[in-house]
Amino acid sequence: MPYDEEYVSQFYRHVEKGTGRRYQLDNLTAARPGGDTRYEWKGVRPYKNRYWAYSRAKMEQFEREGRLVYTKSGMPRYKRYLDEMPGVPIQDVWTDIPPVAAQAKERLGYPTQKPEALLERIINASSNEGDTVLDPFCGCGTTVAVAQRLKRQWIGIDITHLAINLIKRRLKKAFGASVDFEVVGEPVDLTGATALASQDRFQFQWWALDQVDASPVERKKGADKGIDGVLYFTDEPDHDTPRRVVISVKSGSVTVRDVRDLRGVMEREKADLAALITLEEPTQPMIDEAANAGFYHSEGWNRDYPRMQILKVQALLAGKKIETPPTNVTFKDAPRVARDNKTEKMKM
Repeated sequence: MPYDEEYVSQFYRHVEKGTGRRYQLDNLTAARPGGDTRYEWKGVRPYKNRYWAYSRAKMEQFEREGRLVYTKSGMPRYKRYLDEMPGVPIQDVWTDIPPVAAQAKERLGYPTQKPEALLERIINASSNEGDTVLDPFCGCGTTVAVAQRLKRQWIGIDITHLAINLIKRRLKKAFGASVDFEVVGEPVDLTGATALASQDRFQFQWWALDQVDASPVERKKGADKGIDGVLYFTDEPDHDTPRRVVISVKSGSVTVRDVRDLRGVMEREKADLAALITLEEPTQPMIDEAANAGFYHSEGWNRDYPRMQILKVQALLAGKKIETPPTNVTFKDAPRVARDNKTEKMKM
């Protein structure tokens, strides 16, 4: 930590002319000899029962560098500059790192998000480049993002797909192609998706929303009022006004009533589009009901998009997305990190 002003004014009261550098005059003697320390320097010897703290060669170097200042008696003193000092060692109470402000660039909306400066200090103090950092409760991924930036290997663990989805998005936005990570434990096929839905429908819901780059409406288990997620896009030239897609995720049996209910929600919420994500195969009446909702016309892109869309999970696994103008503004982007082109394989 930097020295406080009172300490600086008391101990570094000298200011060098021309440079403005603050310095103090330090003693050049020592209590015990250590090599060539008994010599006479410009007619002066150390105080009684003292020795020079440096060799003659070192004193000559100080002289050439202009680091010696002499008292009226001719005793040399060492010019120690403030800007060369390391500062005060960090204590176990840190008050210099503020919480992440509501409008901060690094704020991602996660309730327990920690400042990157805090994790940067911890990681720098406790590891070296190439070491592995483990965060077993990684939340929105501040630890793994900072570890990646500081060139550490890392492993992040979290129990919810909500957190894992946020971390994946954060890493991709911040590091782009320079980071290559593996996610262990999320569905990669229909069997895995079905198993997740049977274990925990909320985890399945959060996973499914991530497949279409949407944000959950509720981050806690509870009533969703017919909306599980939302996706925002802009429609040029009206690019300042976000348009909204309301999304419902169904892990069980579905009928035409689900489509009608979602259409009612879309109209009630004044949303532009709606999407139903279903694990089960949609029926023909569901498909017909969705088609009857008509189209949303994008003035900016001069294209029509189905107002009601039904997406099967199997199609999501193949990469299908909700059809909207290609200007997704659902999530706040993590700050971009400048890195070299080296790709590193990480695990999450």
